[in-house]
Amino acid sequence: MNFPKFSGNAQTFHAELKKRINEYFNEAGKSYTGNFQLYFKAVVLVLAYIAVYTHLVFYTPATWLALTECVVLGGLTAAIGFNIMHDGMHGSFSRKKWVNYMAGLSLNFLGANNFMWKTKHNIIHHTYTNIEGLDDDIEARPLLRLCDTQKYYKIHRFQHWYFWAAYSLLYIWWVFVTDYKKYFRKKIGEVPLKPMSAWDHISFWGFKVLNIFIFVVIPITQLGFTSWLIGYLVFGLFAGFVLSIVFQLAHTVEHTHFPHADDHNRMEDEWAIHQLKTTANFATDNKVISWLVGGLNFQVEHHLFPKISHVHYPAISKIIKKACEDFGVTYIEYPKMRLALASHVHHLKNLSRK
Repeated sequence: MNFPKFSGNAQTFHAELKKRINEYFNEAGKSYTGNFQLYFKAVVLVLAYIAVYTHLVFYTPATWLALTECVVLGGLTAAIGFNIMHDGMHGSFSRKKWVNYMAGLSLNFLGANNFMWKTKHNIIHHTYTNIEGLDDDIEARPLLRLCDTQKYYKIHRFQHWYFWAAYSLLYIWWVFVTDYKKYFRKKIGEVPLKPMSAWDHISFWGFKVLNIFIFVVIPITQLGFTSWLIGYLVFGLFAGFVLSIVFQLAHTVEHTHFPHADDHNRMEDEWAIHQLKTTANFATDNKVISWLVGGLNFQVEHHLFPKISHVHYPAISKIIKKACEDFGVTYIEYPKMRLALASHVHHLKNLSRK
């Protein structure tokens, strides 16, 4: 593909930003990667996941408790993705490469695939954020229209009402459909995948089979088909909604942009400015939300410095805000999650009209 090029005329902002961040870490004597706080959280989430799964499948709790535990398991799935997998895939979980690899491999245990994710998220989404036709994360057609250059369908008239149901499908659709679609098409959208090694193929199929065994075969043999189906849907739909809404509040709200290249296939802004125009923060003062979503409510910090662990985002956000003020660059932030959610619904409503 002929990928668009970002402007090279205003590199002073990005260079100054990197300089200030480097100075902070040098003066504080801190590593860019995770710390005990992150590792403790990772242990808590993994142990909680194993405990809930074990009790749910092997101890047959009462219906009301079983359904509650399915919701909790879905939330823990999203939390492990946000806190462990995400940092691991970006190489920011630990200084050790093998630890990062194992953290990223948690995605495979949860049913998805790290090879597909790395191309889709690390390479495409983080480079070409909110660029229609490239960023697969804003591709949800025909159910949803997330930017004004996407084709309009009549169903979109109601998207600001049914979006929550569409978002809930993400996890199940991801595990059972889109990974396979990418594997056999050898593309993410229209972007070709790099060739997969023998280990990549073995890992893809091996973990897919393992996931089906753990989350389909064992529960059915223990609980019966109907109980498994109801429980799996509750678990999967809740996980899908949480995973979806955190992303949407960071990129598809009223104040974020959806830029496109000019006739010469060049973007208007340098890459760092592009990230600030297409990304928003929400509820950064809420420590509970920050803990649960792995700092991804600090999405601006993450997109500008993806190789820095999320445990450092609250500190570096002050530096980034000051740099934005000094250079006259807009820093998009919603102080409350409900305000970001309202903005997202308004964004969907605005796009519901042809």
